[in-house]
Amino acid sequence: MSPSAPRPLLVLASGSPRRLALLAQMGLDPDAVIPADIDETPRRSESPRALAQRLSGEKAVIAAAVAFNRPELGRCLTLAAGTVVCVGRRVLPKCEVSDEAAACLRLLSGRAHRVYTAVTLIAENGAPRRRLVEARVRFKRLSRDEIDAYLASGEWRGKAGGYAIQGLAGAFVVRLIGSYTAVVGLPLAETAALLAGEGYEAHGRWAHIA
Repeated sequence: MSPSAPRPLLVLASGSPRRLALLAQMGLDPDAVIPADIDETPRRSESPRALAQRLSGEKAVIAAAVAFNRPELGRCLTLAAGTVVCVGRRVLPKCEVSDEAAACLRLLSGRAHRVYTAVTLIAENGAPRRRLVEARVRFKRLSRDEIDAYLASGEWRGKAGGYAIQGLAGAFVVRLIGSYTAVVGLPLAETAALLAGEGYEAHGRWAHIA
């Protein structure tokens, strides 16, 4: 892309408020948000790494197809991410009921787990670009009162592994190796690199951010 070429449009294939907030943290505001709802159930023998990559890829393809059929978007950049929390090869669910979240918190208490976040960027020419980021997180040993209080907060709802590191559950983390933003749901360094490779430099507007 030549220096004088206009910056391409950006579509985020997610309705996640945390991913929008992470893009905003990088100084970016997508031109459109097109959530892609897919079945996130792991396939038989599918590893957590492969699951994260598949989820981000499927979301990106679906959202890109929708964007292509919208005249105001057409061929644009489509960004998607998939986050998987696991203990060994056991994938923890996106918790929707408190019993699920309680089981996850009891499992994570006092031990380490891994978080995989895959990012897929579909370029204007339809070619996918991918990154996979792994982080390791260790929780302190949680008391029953801490688990009960966290469940009462409701923060766990819809979160992989039953917790949000950027919220109250940050107080449970005693060690993090890897990208914090990947655990939240969108690794910013890797996302910025993918976008820059397609002529969409995140830092291009930083001078205008007050």
